[in-house]
Amino acid sequence: MRAHADERREGAAESRDVSLRTADYDYALPEELIARHPLPRRDASRMMVLHRAEERIEHRSFSEFPTFLREDDLVVLNDTRVIPARVFSDDARVELLFLDPLEPLLWKCLVKPGRRMRIGATVQIRGVGGIVREILREGERIIEFASPVDLDSAGEIPLPHYLQREVEPADSERYQTVFAREPGAVAAPTAGLHFTPEMLDRIPHAFLTLHVGVGTFRSVLTDDLREHRMHSERFAISSVAAAAMNSARRIVAVGTTSARVLEARGRPIAPGDGETDIFIHPPHEFRAVGALLTNFHLPKSTLLMLVSAMAGREFTIRAYAEAIRERFRFYSYGDCMLII
Repeated sequence: MRAHADERREGAAESRDVSLRTADYDYALPEELIARHPLPRRDASRMMVLHRAEERIEHRSFSEFPTFLREDDLVVLNDTRVIPARVFSDDARVELLFLDPLEPLLWKCLVKPGRRMRIGATVQIRGVGGIVREILREGERIIEFASPVDLDSAGEIPLPHYLQREVEPADSERYQTVFAREPGAVAAPTAGLHFTPEMLDRIPHAFLTLHVGVGTFRSVLTDDLREHRMHSERFAISSVAAAAMNSARRIVAVGTTSARVLEARGRPIAPGDGETDIFIHPPHEFRAVGALLTNFHLPKSTLLMLVSAMAGREFTIRAYAEAIRERFRFYSYGDCMLII
């Protein structure tokens, strides 16, 4: 009788830890804990370490990250580069976010306000005319331009909305990783922002590319996680990087973006280009990623759900509560968490 009662309690605990209810991934964050600017030094962030086996939490510094690596570990980072995708029309009436180049003159864009950009509406960007050809299900516009738009001169880095400030000159450097080299993202892979060239010289590492899309900013709006649709994002893994990943005993993914690509591929990891819309949430069983370095994420976000899949939902929510009590800095320019 007691054994059956214990099994019921264990089953109830497991079901709570793998909840598919979006509301179970919520928390309240004081506004003052949002890091609106980066620290003077990239590697000066605090690092909360989650030991999954014992459900134990440590407070360390990111500069200590290499001490947590084992022999034959490989650190995998996302080398995407954020493009200056936020653009205003020449009359300043329309804001555009350039998401994906579909053809040389055809772009998928988000626009504000949408009422100005119905099918057939026109817009001018530095004298280049564009016309709305299609409106997609999620509200994105397919815009055809008369000639290529020079985003480097017309655009600016699209900072996350929660920073609630305009772009500053320092953001052009600090909202990029030091290893960013493949242009195409509209958001930075923020766990990588902590790394310095000196740190990279000390650790075994490899790169993949995932061009972070606008979906990274969006909360899950459905009550049930199974009803949420992820936006597809482009990725690439070289044959050299795949060989290094497959020979590693444990892969330490830097950021949820790296983790998503690795889990979409599984092990052995095949090289190549592709797209993924994988949505990782409890009870996902990780096949490629053995440890994860990540920042602190928005409530009800797919990123928080991925972290919960790695560390367990209840342990993750408890760790976030402790981070709030201990005044950790949150979101893109904030502190980090290492899950081992």
